[in-house]
Amino acid sequence: MPKIFVLRWGHRPKRDARLTTHVILAARALGASGLMLSDIKDEKIKEMIEKITKNWGGPFLFEMGTPWKKVIKDWKEKGGIVVHLTAYGENIQTSDVLQRIKTLEKDILIIVGSQKVPREFFSETISDFNVAIGNQPHSECASMAVFLDRFFEGTELTRSFENVKVKIICQKRGKKIVRNN
Repeated sequence: MPKIFVLRWGHRPKRDARLTTHVILAARALGASGLMLSDIKDEKIKEMIEKITKNWGGPFLFEMGTPWKKVIKDWKEKGGIVVHLTAYGENIQTSDVLQRIKTLEKDILIIVGSQKVPREFFSETISDFNVAIGNQPHSECASMAVFLDRFFEGTELTRSFENVKVKIICQKRGKKIVRNN
């Protein structure tokens, strides 16, 4: 099974910290192997993901500060493909774009922005696929979650993590947490 990483582009620490945190949490929980926060370093975000991975398990790789063009260039040189999630791409529901991506059996870098993305993100030079999750304005976190769930066909929802210190036990009512020290 190919690995999926997320490239978070355009993060603004004072404005986007909460949503970037949600993007990271959703990416981790829904099957991504890691996230790259491009162009900027945000130590608070780094501390948060290290704490989450330490307590809730891993692995989940996190990198930050590398310019987005270098991330994409390096990714493609290693044989991976780039999927840009946008409202303007091929619709994930009405086209065969997801099947074409899966057929390649290559590691995937998903680009999710936090602000208006550069026009070149839509080009063949940058994105191998522009994938639309619907055709209405929506959250980058929601589009990434839908893409991951569709890609993994729900199997990510039962994924087990290594080195878990805290685990939620699903049940009909109430909250149950098991702690392993």
